[in-house]
Amino acid sequence: MEMERGIWSSRRRLPGGLGSLGSLTLAVALVSASLGCHSAPSQRPMKAGPVDSGAGSLTAARQYLQGRWSLESYEIYPPGKPPILLKGSGTLLYDEFGNLKIDVRADEASTDMLRDAGIDLKDGVLASDGRTAVDMQNHTLTYVVPGQAGGGPLSLSRPRHWEVQGNLLTLTTQDDNGKPLSVAKWRKSS
Repeated sequence: MEMERGIWSSRRRLPGGLGSLGSLTLAVALVSASLGCHSAPSQRPMKAGPVDSGAGSLTAARQYLQGRWSLESYEIYPPGKPPILLKGSGTLLYDEFGNLKIDVRADEASTDMLRDAGIDLKDGVLASDGRTAVDMQNHTLTYVVPGQAGGGPLSLSRPRHWEVQGNLLTLTTQDDNGKPLSVAKWRKSS
């Protein structure tokens, strides 16, 4: 190899006048790339239909839930204890973004029965504020409430199985064996 002033020469002539070594290398790389790759058959993008918004769709379920709901009845079935029919009032607010706010105010007798069953309400109020996830296949509504922990029949971490009859929404919380732990009935106000 020849040296020019201590640096390797980057341009060398090949025998037969083929040009520089760099040009030959580039030419071989381009020919190899073009032989090794062939184009895929032309594919058009799949046509997507409109977002499903008919009866039974997730969009329809979210629209149904939107608004203000009033508590009709609330039954709690604490394990090993007699059922408790909560007396009081409550509202459930659901917005178009899936945010849910619940405020249930139990009377003093209901609050005492719930405490005796191991369910503690602060000042007779069961309140939560958070997001929801709707599962159309399993007919469940799951509350996603920041900082929510704990268990029990009213645990917000348990999915609520929903049933709809006109403007009446029934949410049932079940134990691990499918037995009801609570049943809340809400009537749409607006």
